[in-house]
Amino acid sequence: MKKLPIEKLFSLFNDTAEILQEELQCTYLEALAETGENIFQQQIMQTEVSEITKKRLEKKYSDVQLPAYKSDDIRRAYQFAILKGMKDNVQANHQMTPDTIGYFISYLIGKFTDGKTDISILDPAVGTGNLLFSILNRKEQDVRLEAYGVDVDDLLLKLGYIGANLQMQTVEFFNQDALKPLFIDPVDVVVCDLPVGYYPDDANAASYSLRKEEGHSYAHHLFIEQSINHTKPGGYLFFLIPNDLFESEEAPKLHEYLKDTAYIQAVLQLPLTMFASGQAAKSILVLQKKKPGIKPPKEVLLAAFPKLSNKEAMDRILMKMEKWFDENK
Repeated sequence: MKKLPIEKLFSLFNDTAEILQEELQCTYLEALAETGENIFQQQIMQTEVSEITKKRLEKKYSDVQLPAYKSDDIRRAYQFAILKGMKDNVQANHQMTPDTIGYFISYLIGKFTDGKTDISILDPAVGTGNLLFSILNRKEQDVRLEAYGVDVDDLLLKLGYIGANLQMQTVEFFNQDALKPLFIDPVDVVVCDLPVGYYPDDANAASYSLRKEEGHSYAHHLFIEQSINHTKPGGYLFFLIPNDLFESEEAPKLHEYLKDTAYIQAVLQLPLTMFASGQAAKSILVLQKKKPGIKPPKEVLLAAFPKLSNKEAMDRILMKMEKWFDENK
């Protein structure tokens, strides 16, 4: 039976990563980064591999011509390989953002920035770049996106950088703690699957309005503040938030901060079936940074997405959203 494009690409990434993992005595994810670099450079970059291994790799690489594949097929196949590697040794905060969420956010960005043809976009917790790539691969033909990604984890960032090359996407990556000063000009759009937890650097947290008075601050609150600081006035922010974001003991401070700096445009609860447990469930929060002359929406768009398989209920939600955009944007 003929393999589908994604299956063929996954086999290429997976088989060659496994060969390099054994040969280089490294982790699967490190080997995946190495093989991704080989595929992009169209040559074997590792000088320490044996001649036999080199021949095996060259044979597998020659079977697949990357330009013949769609960017999104490459992204998904590469994502499946990353997920395989992540099963072994990645903490919860580094879980990959599911595709469907990327598609929702991509749709929302299109609606909120309608009419803009030059858009700068930042993901301050970019990880392997899957959320950012699912947006870049879905942009309209006439829209030019200037993309930036920041992450403290150098291996995840390397996988992101290689993923960008393989998909022919231009992204500027920065390997640093995103809550330290960023050397990136304010952008039109921020997207972020917020890293939830405590931020260990109390000295750095001290410069934030949303710091905790005692003990470690919430990283996800600081990420919201840093993101707003790096958004142009009138720009939009699309956060993936835990459903209980506004229920913690620090929530009143977050409410006050958002009241001063941004307008809440939408809170969209994602289907519970997308998550392993109710505690892990998330929503999409859309903010607009305040700017003179910009008014808040007449009403905030509130919706709870049904099961994605429930087509009729999904259509009703999408119609409700279209109506909201007509009346508020």
